[in-house]
Amino acid sequence: MRAVVLTGYGGPEVLRLADVAAPVPGPDDVLVEVASTALNRADVLQRMGRYPGPETEIEILGLEFAGRVAEVGARVRSLATGDPVMGLTNGGAYAERLVTHERMTLRPPAGLALADAAAIPEVWITAWDALVCQGGLTSGRVALVHGGGSGVGTAAIQLGKALGATVVATASAAKLAGCRRLGADLAIDYRSEDFVQAVRDLSDGRGADVVLDIVGGDNLGRNLAALAVCGSIVQVGLLGGGEAAISLGRLMSRRARLVGTVLRSRAPEEKIALSRRFEAEILPLFESGRLRPVIDRRYGIDQVVEAHHYMQSNENFGKILLDVALPGEVDGAL
Repeated sequence: MRAVVLTGYGGPEVLRLADVAAPVPGPDDVLVEVASTALNRADVLQRMGRYPGPETEIEILGLEFAGRVAEVGARVRSLATGDPVMGLTNGGAYAERLVTHERMTLRPPAGLALADAAAIPEVWITAWDALVCQGGLTSGRVALVHGGGSGVGTAAIQLGKALGATVVATASAAKLAGCRRLGADLAIDYRSEDFVQAVRDLSDGRGADVVLDIVGGDNLGRNLAALAVCGSIVQVGLLGGGEAAISLGRLMSRRARLVGTVLRSRAPEEKIALSRRFEAEILPLFESGRLRPVIDRRYGIDQVVEAHHYMQSNENFGKILLDVALPGEVDGAL
């Protein structure tokens, strides 16, 4: 099968399309013929040697996928050959085939093209887990979402509004209009505006109940200043750096919660439970039209170097997809 392999660590040029042996499913696994995958910041970090992936003989990137079941293991009962699936994986999605546990797969939303479904698993589960499962966001509360134009950000804005929350998003100036179109009540240019004051003004001085942050670094102290009493800061990324200094006195007086979270390294059982709950609670909102994946642009698998260059430019609004199957090989809307 064709797969994008790492020939070393560094810039996008270390990625190479090669022929490799196809994986073999175990008794509880399914072999998936991949229609598409998506780029994530973790892919860039892994490519640079800063985010170790699973220990495998050949290192293949890719944390999410959409496709069809090509083969099932002996104990698989919930899926059959030809079934459409999407889901999370620890790596290996930049390939024509991958193996995953049957319970790790999700049913793609009806009405969505299968090749577009790869824009859902990683960022939507991350945003939902951070805002709702860990942050406790509910109707009537205020969410501050950093990186509103990112894949996680575009998901978080929509989730917050679907829950009935007030959403403040930060982004670069070129992405503010897109954040508003997704439902953000207030979009802040992080380069020229003070999000702390903006959040306090919008909430009548109370602050944000949940902060979803992909930046880290110096943002942490300002997030705490923007936080409501008993609020939560959920750290899901470190684009601005992994070191920060904050006032512990302010943390205590706010009775604040600072939560660090990752998705990739969680135990399979935990990711299976999270996937099953996400399928039951959130996927119906895609089918009703209340939520939609935001796709900035897509590339063929043979354009992976160009796709990584584009991701590093930080110009994308929403997801960057990598089509693995050739046109016509995958059915359209489900």
